[in-house]
Formats: sequence, structure tokens, C-alpha cells
Amino acid sequence: MLPVITSVTKKTTTLTFRLDLALKEALRIAAEREHRSIANMLEVLIREHCARQGIPIGAASASGGDSKEGR
Repeated sequence: MLPVITSVTKKTTTLTFRLDLALKEALRIAAEREHRSIANMLEVLIREHCARQGIPIGAASASGGDSKEGR
């Protein structure tokens, strides 16, 4: 019998924003040096920043992201 292979689907969303040309170029160079896409490099930078700041990423943080309750 063959093993059953299941895949985990990650939900993604599109984010569009303006960025200073020099920052975009720095991001491109950083991504190129690590053999990453620009999108993946940006994701890595955000995850590292959140880890340093103690900001949780995942299901626990998704429910309270934009809520203004309790402020």
C-alpha cells in the first residue's frame, strides 16, 4: 500500500504598497544575495522583526489584528 501524502495549504493575501526606490533596490539586493524572491525576503524580514518584538504570528494573532476593541 502506498503512503498517503497530504499537503498543507497556506492561505496568502496580496499586499500592495508604495516604497522608496532606494529601499526597493536594497530589498532586491538582499533577496538576491540570499537566493530568495522579493516577496519571500520581505516575509523573512517581517517574521524576524515580529520575533524580536514578541509579536505572535499565526491563528492566535489573526483574530485580533485589526480590532479596536479594548483600546
